[in-house]
Amino acid sequence: MAKLNTVKALNLALLQEMERDEDVVIIGEDVGVDGGVFRVTDDLHRKFGGKRVIDSPLAEAAIIGAGVGMALYGLKPVCEIQFSGFAFQCFHQFENHVARFRLRTLGRFHVPMVVRMPYGGGVRALEHHTESEEQFYAHIPGLKMVIPSGARNARALLVAAIRDPDPVIFFEAKALYHAAKEDVPDEIETMPIGRAQVARAGTDLTIVAYGTMVRVAKEAADALSTDDGVEAEIIDLLTISPLDRETLVASAKKTGRVVIVHEAPRSFGPGAEIAASIMDEAFLYLEAPIRRVTANDVSFVGFARERSMLPAVPQVLAAARETLKF
Repeated sequence: MAKLNTVKALNLALLQEMERDEDVVIIGEDVGVDGGVFRVTDDLHRKFGGKRVIDSPLAEAAIIGAGVGMALYGLKPVCEIQFSGFAFQCFHQFENHVARFRLRTLGRFHVPMVVRMPYGGGVRALEHHTESEEQFYAHIPGLKMVIPSGARNARALLVAAIRDPDPVIFFEAKALYHAAKEDVPDEIETMPIGRAQVARAGTDLTIVAYGTMVRVAKEAADALSTDDGVEAEIIDLLTISPLDRETLVASAKKTGRVVIVHEAPRSFGPGAEIAASIMDEAFLYLEAPIRRVTANDVSFVGFARERSMLPAVPQVLAAARETLKF
């Protein structure tokens, strides 16, 4: 078992799946010779050659369109969109083709493809390099939306996504690429898509988060424990769609108080669906209104002011204490 950061863990997942299954191919901008802008595909071109690790033109719609064709003809493409903010160039491919082929063909054809996208702020990148737009993909029937929170679950979930018979949008938080190392087993490991995890057990308050915000939630929970004597439970969603409502509801029933944290803008964001799901099944167990800590409803600001945009520990603490006092 090695200690790996998220970049190395994702690279290991791709390497092992390509060794295991010759139908797995990679396509995207700079994924081949250069090993990807974040080096997630580093050294794979040398190992597998240009027919399986394909450097595409700077044309996002072509990457996804080619991926659809590959998937329909039996391959398992892993497409990389260099930054999630560039993906709108291929959104018609997602909505009109990727998500619909199984329904359109009454189950005769599946689209077993993964689309990897770095997302989110915290690394002082430029406009269209820092957005958190998971709500767009979670809203489309036929797409699965996965967002890991660390090296080990990133590796396991990417393996699961590659093996899934249906399309998976796989967001990777740039701020987590090199943030920490975790023990990652040498043998192939997988996790079920559509299941959340209890990242920290607690009895007084539930904090729901995913991606980078899990780390923020853990810091806030530690502060609540030390300063307030409050034991917060943290739910790491891991998958935004399908949403694990069972785990969310069970935690809300246990604690009676919920704070939801995400990096996407507030209006019509994932937090609204999470809150509605909890209200549907656990309303009579709640002791206080559900609070949301999110980015503001504005386009992502320039990197010099990005800290003002991103949810942080003080905001989570304030929301938690308001909920606890209600």
